[in-house]
Amino acid sequence: MRVLITGASGQLGTDLLDAFSGRLPMAGDPAYAEGHLSSAHEVIGCDLEQFSLTNAAATMDFITRAQPDLIVHGAAYTAVDRAEAEAELAMAVNRDGTANVVAGARAVNARVFALSTDYVFDGTASVPYLPDDHPNPKSVYGATKLAGELVCGPETTIVRTSWVAGYHGHNIVKTILALGAKGTPMTFVDDQHGCPTLAADLAVSLVRLATIQPGGIVHATNTGATTWFTLARTVLDEAGYDPEMVQPIATEKRVPAPAAVRPMYSVLDGEALVALGVGPLPAWEGSLRRLVRLLVD
Repeated sequence: MRVLITGASGQLGTDLLDAFSGRLPMAGDPAYAEGHLSSAHEVIGCDLEQFSLTNAAATMDFITRAQPDLIVHGAAYTAVDRAEAEAELAMAVNRDGTANVVAGARAVNARVFALSTDYVFDGTASVPYLPDDHPNPKSVYGATKLAGELVCGPETTIVRTSWVAGYHGHNIVKTILALGAKGTPMTFVDDQHGCPTLAADLAVSLVRLATIQPGGIVHATNTGATTWFTLARTVLDEAGYDPEMVQPIATEKRVPAPAAVRPMYSVLDGEALVALGVGPLPAWEGSLRRLVRLLVD
């Protein structure tokens, strides 16, 4: 297939370029990749340097010239706290930009994979969220991502994921490592539960999903759930730093409090992906430790 990837220079986008080209992304699990990266596709990457998603005409022009068979739409406004003050911009990118991509795809008869987030849920559940559970975002970011889902047609495959970290770009794992290298004490919340997702494993899963193109909503995360506190201690332990540098804290005691409300429980149920033959993705802890080893070497 000819695959167009938006947000190609970002954390996930870089791994998507590798995976769709038939290469194992950095920090990817070779065992999981085997059988999923069986062939290379023709890949076109694009980002703000090529066109702005909020410009409908420019988006349509780029897509019609590229003539893709599949668009993996990973570009998004992802500054969760800043979105509270930049709601109009976040909506323009996450809703209107997605609508522009979907319109371009329809013009060339291409399918779309639209990346979304656990933030579309309010976090009040006590069991993993299913794809058809009722969304109820509590943050501007979550509301704009849900709005982006709603402009997609039934032919679009919406892929919700969570807590993404990878070898490329900026992420919480790199922040923890930088603080650990300096011996800086840290606090991480121990009452927010979710599923870490390694960008490389997610990218590989999307290559396999591209051969199916199911439409509708699927949840794609690494297997298992944890808290930010446990994740931080796992990172430090694998890097050879003292895990005791991280201490737990309750969300309500964070100072200053973050601008955006986080879902307290946003574990995503991945059984739909398993039923499609794409999952389960590898366990989060092993993949996280693999990423840490690459980052500290």
